[in-house]
Amino acid sequence: MKYPTIVQSFLAAAESYPNPRAQLHKEGGRWIATPSREVVRRVAGLATALEQARIFAGDRVALFSPNRPEWHIADLAILGLGAVTVPIYFNESAERILYILNHSEAKAAIAVGPAQVERLLACREHAPHLETIVVAAYGKPLPREIRRWEEMMGRADPHDIVAYARHAEQVKPSDLASIIYTSGTTGEPKGVMLTHSNFTSNALDTLRLVDMRRTDVVLSFLPLAHVYERIMDYIALFRGVALAYVERMDEVSGALVEVRPTVAAAVPRFFEKSYAGIFEARERLGGHLRQLFDWGLRVANESVEWRAYGKPIELKKKLRWYVAWLLVYSRVRRRLGGRIRFFNSGGAPLSPQLAEFFWSVGVPILEGYGLTETSPIVSASSFRDHRPGSVGKPIPNVEVRVAADGEIQVRGPCVMKGYYKAPEETAEVLSPDGWFSTGDIGHLDEDGFLVITDRKKDLIKTAGGKFVAPQMIENLLKTSPLISNACVLGDRRKFVAALVVPNFETLRVRASREGVKLSTPTEIATHPWTQRLLGEEIRRIGEPLAQYERPKRFLLLDRDFAFDRGEMTYTLKLRRRIVEQRYQAEIEKLFADADQPLPGPVE
Repeated sequence: MKYPTIVQSFLAAAESYPNPRAQLHKEGGRWIATPSREVVRRVAGLATALEQARIFAGDRVALFSPNRPEWHIADLAILGLGAVTVPIYFNESAERILYILNHSEAKAAIAVGPAQVERLLACREHAPHLETIVVAAYGKPLPREIRRWEEMMGRADPHDIVAYARHAEQVKPSDLASIIYTSGTTGEPKGVMLTHSNFTSNALDTLRLVDMRRTDVVLSFLPLAHVYERIMDYIALFRGVALAYVERMDEVSGALVEVRPTVAAAVPRFFEKSYAGIFEARERLGGHLRQLFDWGLRVANESVEWRAYGKPIELKKKLRWYVAWLLVYSRVRRRLGGRIRFFNSGGAPLSPQLAEFFWSVGVPILEGYGLTETSPIVSASSFRDHRPGSVGKPIPNVEVRVAADGEIQVRGPCVMKGYYKAPEETAEVLSPDGWFSTGDIGHLDEDGFLVITDRKKDLIKTAGGKFVAPQMIENLLKTSPLISNACVLGDRRKFVAALVVPNFETLRVRASREGVKLSTPTEIATHPWTQRLLGEEIRRIGEPLAQYERPKRFLLLDRDFAFDRGEMTYTLKLRRRIVEQRYQAEIEKLFADADQPLPGPVE
């Protein structure tokens, strides 16, 4: 099947699906809309300015920006010239920025926002290939050789659109569109080479499953430097759907209420925090309101088979659910803006229990699976085909098979061209006949749903020779309203243990109600009351697990894992090696003297 280029898809959508609110961004406390025709004008104007700065086909251009309208304008301008977009995470470290600039031999870089501009300028003397720097949304004086976006865009005229379309005709679907440097959980990042047809095949094939409507508003808040948000936004762009940009994660809750989106892509951590927030709110309720809330939870629980799995239930249970939908679940929907039709979840496995909860309270979550190397979507759920605990079925034109050792392998038009400047590493994962080895362990069930167990390299092998999938146990632990995060350990150890981040606010409220005064995270994590309560909770959660999978010991931490300390990836997956290094002394103590009891689930 022949696929168009990204630029052809963008221009076709702007003509066929014009939208007066194509881009939405917040400025001066209000949301401002930009129509499709103006987006095209800005893209074409920037492309002309970049060409005048001697950016040509094949040149690499780094893009360093949070989620803002400028991100897509710059990306589409670069691609329209046949050049290659090299995205950089908006909060990336100086060391990693310099690595990406030099490894990709970026000829130009575009930085948007004060923090990004200053970080890039601090690196430029050590990036010998960098000839042109363009900066946007930066009010301070600049060296004369640095170009301002606003001045470049001011020269745009109607002839630019004609020139842009002419350039776009020269770009081929097989041309390199982007080099995306993976955040990785170990080692140096690899530059994943993705072509135009890699992206467009993935977007257009996924659109055959996704119920995307012209009236939708998509909230874009996951980093656009990561391929997951990028492809979800391309899907919206290719159908003329409005995109609302959120620059910072701490602004998401406000944007949900203000923009009232209908669709958004998120990662499991978002749903875990939303779930915890719902139960934090429950702790503050009293009297009849709390009784009503708990009744709604019971109704949701008895409706799981119907809401999450599509199975028939008794009419009286359905009627109770609709009453709860009006009286109780409306509180959950209001926290999410009140108009959400569905969320997409990707980046890591979502626990079945969380998926069931959100489906049962009227907030559908459609799970998917993919990697940067697959552009990224391999499988996706739909309203017709979804099953909590799975990541949907392979999308059209993508093949999935499971190797003898359980590793998932993928073949299709979305599979990368290879790793930039790394032919040997490419050959390790990409076979001559096009099968990509993902590094993930899983299986296809009897109905064709793909189930992910864990990362191959993350599997724990205990001293007794038992294999344990840590993500599955971590996801179970995080279903507790008392637990915010967890990291399961035990490779080559006699038993499994866990580093646990308490839900500080929920525990503070509960402790106060029971006459225990706790204030700081350190007090909460170290207090005997918390130790006993969390010990009982971890023991309860571990009951369905095999004996060797149950955490025998735990350590309560006084802070969550964080990206800026290197403990998490862009998509908020744990970097286990970094976590284990950071807490090495505590972990050794946790596993030492196994016969000496500690508070909590010791067997």
